[in-house]
Amino acid sequence: MTLRPRPGPVSAHRVPRVVIAAPSSNAGKTSVATGLIAAFTARGLAVSPHKVGPDYIDPGYHGLAAGRPGRNLDPWLVGEERIAPLFLRGALHPRPADLAVVEGVMGLFDGASHPSVEPGFASTAHVAALLRAPVVLVVDASSQARSAAALVHGFATFDSRVRLGGVILNRVGTDRHEAILREALGAAGVPVVGAIRRLDQLHTPSRHLGLVPAAERSAEAVTTVARLGEVVADGVELDAVLALAHTAPPLDATPWDPFEEVTPVPGRPRIAVAGGPAFTFGYAENAELLAAAGAQVVTVDPLRDDALPEGTAGLVVGGGFPEVYAAELSANETLRAEVAALAARGAPIAAECAGLLYLARELDGVPMCGVLDVRTAMSTRLTLGYRAAVAPGDSVLAAAGTRVRGHEFHRTHSDPPAGPAPAWQWSSAGPEGFVAGGVHASYLHLNWAGSPALAERFVAACAGTGKAAERSEQQHAHR
Repeated sequence: MTLRPRPGPVSAHRVPRVVIAAPSSNAGKTSVATGLIAAFTARGLAVSPHKVGPDYIDPGYHGLAAGRPGRNLDPWLVGEERIAPLFLRGALHPRPADLAVVEGVMGLFDGASHPSVEPGFASTAHVAALLRAPVVLVVDASSQARSAAALVHGFATFDSRVRLGGVILNRVGTDRHEAILREALGAAGVPVVGAIRRLDQLHTPSRHLGLVPAAERSAEAVTTVARLGEVVADGVELDAVLALAHTAPPLDATPWDPFEEVTPVPGRPRIAVAGGPAFTFGYAENAELLAAAGAQVVTVDPLRDDALPEGTAGLVVGGGFPEVYAAELSANETLRAEVAALAARGAPIAAECAGLLYLARELDGVPMCGVLDVRTAMSTRLTLGYRAAVAPGDSVLAAAGTRVRGHEFHRTHSDPPAGPAPAWQWSSAGPEGFVAGGVHASYLHLNWAGSPALAERFVAACAGTGKAAERSEQQHAHR
């Protein structure tokens, strides 16, 4: 699938860790996981937060609770051989954590649905097995009593590679309801380590793609996370969860190191990465790989900054919700013009999903940067899923024939869906995205840890552009 990490010394790392899973989506995993992270952090522990799957939003809440970046663990995107190394990167960087909390995705055994992998690949159970981590199952008890015991028994015995170490009962109604649940679960052989009452007033606002990102909610998000910590601390036996986490054996793996994945490019090109409330979707490893490949990585907020950082040689515009901020993004005409001028000079620009929308001629009828002759608009259809893609031609991001694994996650569409030189090709959709000059724009989201050569190629292209711009300025000065 992708390049494997370069061999290095392997040593055992003991990191107490626990995976928070559920029988299905909407059981309360995010609230419980975020609350656990906040509660343990309030105790003075350094907590390393992780999320199974490609989701960008949950790690934002985790990071807010922990005070360090939330990192994704997705075997589809990066290869299963990188899961333990990437986990250790998060758990040991920037400083060793006392505990790691890993939030699962969907139901415990639900994974990628793709003919190239076995059932359950990239599921929470798959990642828990790769990490040799015990699992705590969050059970929505709102509409069941004794049946919860049968449910837990089934999940505990379904796959011998998964060790179910505890249950947290969520949305419990009354003291009597809790007593019935605990009595029934006592016979199932899995200890109950917490019971949380129904709290309808405590929720995180949702949007057309799921939860509203923590970065957009600022003070409100901080309050929500703190309250989740209080609720979990009140309803969960934190000492029992911590003791369970300490039963995880040492991991025999080398922590992922971006400097071992790429060769630094000379020239130190400055690469601007879009951030701010409109562009909150991004993997921490992407920026780390850019820096390891020799780039000066700086942030630009298209909502508030009226100019690109001085000396910008390339631009990365990731995912987010530009459709929510279309009017404000459009109103920043100065920055839109600078982005268009950057593209006109042939500078490398890598855009994913929201980035494609920002580079388009218009979004829902509102002018955008006009780099691409494309109209984009909101859609009633959710496009969601894993993709195995190949680059049909050369670009600043990938050489022709490069194979990657990514995912789509959007409720917008572009007209046309692909340019004369498309960015990617996959069987279910045909050509997709746009390659024009130094621009590579697509709906496909990638974690570059799975294909580190992308970062090195992009930085090299930016270094070339930077040198060309420097020569042009020198020639102009001598005239």
